[in-house]
Formats: sequence, structure tokens, C-alpha cells
Amino acid sequence: MDFTFKKYIELLKELKNSEYSFMTFESFLQKANEKSIVLRHDTDLLPLNSLAFAKVQAEYDVKGTYYFRAVPQSWDEDVIKTIRDLGHEIGYHYECLTTTKGNVEKGIEDFQKNLEALRKLAPVSTICMHGSPMSKHDSKDLWKHYNYRDYGIIGEPYFDVDFKKVFYLTDTGRKWDGDKVSVRDRVDSGFDLCFHKTDEIIASAKKHQLPDQIMFTFHPQRWDNNKFKWTKELLLQNTKNIIKRIIKK
Repeated sequence: MDFTFKKYIELLKELKNSEYSFMTFESFLQKANEKSIVLRHDTDLLPLNSLAFAKVQAEYDVKGTYYFRAVPQSWDEDVIKTIRDLGHEIGYHYECLTTTKGNVEKGIEDFQKNLEALRKLAPVSTICMHGSPMSKHDSKDLWKHYNYRDYGIIGEPYFDVDFKKVFYLTDTGRKWDGDKVSVRDRVDSGFDLCFHKTDEIIASAKKHQLPDQIMFTFHPQRWDNNKFKWTKELLLQNTKNIIKRIIKK
């Protein structure tokens, strides 16, 4: 079965065997190693799943970056602090123009308020947009009017990574080629590589066919060993993918 913690561990082990350096997004921006991986985790829902990922990574001496939304489904202060204490990076998963229905002035106020609240729990130097596929508003548009560096932020993946040079893999749509249905989690890639299943990525790593620099984006709520929860997420995601295809037309 794909999208289980067991499968994730298989992937992690193989990437380690391939001698990549695992870097937080913050450290990658400061000085990226020649052969490096950023493990990004968007905690849209089920923060305990993110905690499970963080604990597995700690066992394998791997660092990751975890982005949290300012909503009850994501924001769990105990989880955030525990992940911080495990040595991972904490970031803000902002959706300010969705929550303020496109109002830019209220959007930046919302951003500041939530950023300050998160910084009471952990250092925060990077942010990442939450796609909000059902919303007509793209929260990245906030930065057409403001500069996130004015708020002590050094980077945002969709603005500060050259994806012509850094290979981007995201589990959006509960598949590794889900950019076909993604509304906003898409980049202008410079690589002619496509994977559907996690096993395909593992096989490519074994053959040393993966690029030297990679950013993975995981949505931990999609990964589970429990068959009931796994099936529930599968059915939910398949429904969402149908809706997103309609939105993209």
C-alpha cells in the first residue's frame, strides 16, 4: 500500500542511502549543499500525523520543515512545540486572502497576528502559501502589495526556489503527479521526470537517477497505516480531485 507511514520510512531510508543531505528550508536558503533534500510538510489537517512524521525523521537523524495553518484543524500548540523540540523547522502556512475574502489590508493584519502567535511557540523565518483550492483568492497575491521580508521572513518556496534547478515533488492529490489536478501547488519545473507512486521514486533513488537537489512536499494527513483512516482519506481525496479538475477548466 502507498501513502502509509511504512512506505514513507522505505522512502526515507532509500534517500538516506543515496547520501543526500537533509536540510530545513531555512538552512537550504542560507547555504544549500550540492546534493540535498528539503522535506516540507504542509499541516493542513491532523497535526498528530505531522508529529508522527517528525518522530520518524528524528529517529533517522533527519530534519524537516513543518508549516502550520492558523486554524483549529492544524494549529496544535503541543504538537508544534514537540516538533520544534525534535529539532525541526516550524513555519507559517498562510491563507490570509482566503480568510479575509481578498481584502489585502485585512489580509496583512491577519498575517501579522498569526505570525506573532506562532513565534511565541517557535522561531519562524519561512512561510508557505496554503492553496485553498476551493477559494477564488490566491494568498500569494498578498505579496504584490507587501514584502514578507519586512516581517523577518527569509523565504517562501513559491518565490525563493528556482525550480528549474531544484526538482519539486508533491503528494498533492494523493499521488506524485497530482499537479494535473492541483489548483495552486504547481511550479515551473525544469525537469522531465514524472512519478505516480512512491515506489517509483524509491526505484529511481536506488538507480541514482534522481536530481541532486529536491524539495518534497508532504501532506501528512494523507499518510496512515490504519486501513480505515487510509481508505477514508483515499475516498475524500478522489472526490476533491474531481472538484479540482472542474475548477481548473
